[in-house]
Amino acid sequence: MRTCGNAPDGLPVVGFMYADTETIRRILEDTGDTWAVVGLSDNRARAAYGVAEVLQRFGKRVVPVHPKAERVHGEEGFASLADIPFPVDVVDVFVNSDLAGAVADEAVAAGARAVWFQLGVVDEDAFARTRAAGLDMVMDRCPAIEIPKLKG
Repeated sequence: MRTCGNAPDGLPVVGFMYADTETIRRILEDTGDTWAVVGLSDNRARAAYGVAEVLQRFGKRVVPVHPKAERVHGEEGFASLADIPFPVDVVDVFVNSDLAGAVADEAVAAGARAVWFQLGVVDEDAFARTRAAGLDMVMDRCPAIEIPKLKG
């Protein structure tokens, strides 16, 4: 594992990813079971669709967030995080890196407890802002890969 120094909070960085397995574990096991998946639509060919399916299989409630506000995996969709009328524990981000920082800021404003940027989604400034706001955050990782590792 190649580390690239330490982040502002002292955690080791691997590439652009935090190598903090405890944060990954905490988000997946302790943070809560309501996950807003930003970028989730009913397009079965998109990665968000399959990842949301895995999250549900492991007991997470998946809330689709997409401009179309489609129902996906049996759950009502919302056009934005601000439109969700109930608390969200984790915001899972499937938008490109240029848009991800704004989503992280919306997650903080919405009172989420954690933010998860999917594989290939990297915004170091958003990571720093989100952590400074007191939220756990994972960047450039996939919960559908990480959760089975924890569950054995």
